[in-house]
Amino acid sequence: MRGMRVVVIVMALVIASAVVPDCLAQKEGAVPDAISVIHSRKSVRNFTGQSVEKEKLDKILRAAMAAPTAVNKQPWSFVVVTERKTLNTLRDGLPYAKMLGQAGAAIVVCAIPARAYDGMVEFAIIDSSLAGENILLAAEALGLGATWTAAYPYKDRMDVVRRALSVPESVIPLNVIPIGYPTGADKPKSKYKPENIHWEKW
Repeated sequence: MRGMRVVVIVMALVIASAVVPDCLAQKEGAVPDAISVIHSRKSVRNFTGQSVEKEKLDKILRAAMAAPTAVNKQPWSFVVVTERKTLNTLRDGLPYAKMLGQAGAAIVVCAIPARAYDGMVEFAIIDSSLAGENILLAAEALGLGATWTAAYPYKDRMDVVRRALSVPESVIPLNVIPIGYPTGADKPKSKYKPENIHWEKW
């Protein structure tokens, strides 16, 4: 009988040693809930320079393409930039994207009016902007940092992006989103203002 107890105790310890580390790993790698991510998101302009894993970039792109669009037209394409030379070219040509020099990657959201509902530029811009927001939130959820730097509606900035990335004239480079590991210098800001809320009517 005593021998049976010893066997049971040993088996329990073996099972615990196998299960507990997995549970802890899941907890440590857990993605925070959506509301927490939204309120934690900030414009990150200070990066460590560490490269971003392709697996994380893929998750971010999947999140981007989960955004809603008018009549589900999905009028977008995405250019992922990881090569340092190209990141630096964009950095040098865009006045408010100097953080690209330390970012590990960038995603350029491109709007395609010909694919949008009724072929409208407005829908292409709106739909692609929603995808851009999903990129920012997904980056935050994965422990990365990101910030929106505008190309559209500035012709000179769009021309820089088109030249660097061979974007066709029929496609609108909406933005360049630097992505990377944050230094921790950038913090979220509270933007809640009750005076901007109107219940039932204006």
